[in-house]
Amino acid sequence: MPTVYGDRVDEIPARLATKPSWLITQLAVHVRRLVFDGFAEAGARGYHYRVLAALHEFGAASQAELARRCGMDRSDVVAAVNELAEQGCVERRPDPDDRRRNTVTLTKEGERHLRRMDRVLDSVQDELFEPLSAEDRRTLTRLLTRLLTHHKPG
Repeated sequence: MPTVYGDRVDEIPARLATKPSWLITQLAVHVRRLVFDGFAEAGARGYHYRVLAALHEFGAASQAELARRCGMDRSDVVAAVNELAEQGCVERRPDPDDRRRNTVTLTKEGERHLRRMDRVLDSVQDELFEPLSAEDRRTLTRLLTRLLTHHKPG
């Protein structure tokens, strides 16, 4: 199975090219670059999207809750929240029930920024999955979800 790397074509050994795990890894590298580049053009990062999406879907949360919901290290959440607060996308206030904890809230600017990032991800999805039909995309999503659920810790 020929694959293009930069400006050259290499033959991939069949024992690699027929392994779904290898194919997923190769695709993950490609999609990571597409998402990174798209978010960079929108002045954002993947961690920003995770935090904004969680706040939009679940409402205000502590930084520890965001770390759990987003699958992020707490220090990364703090960095992302700091950056988003500087951009006016979130507000951070002391939790009235526990002053040692901060509560993070999505702002209107944060909602606008999240919508811009949604458009970036929609564009990446369209580019990445262009050769697949809508049914193939649903099937792939269902199968990947099943695998992730099966292998999720805890």
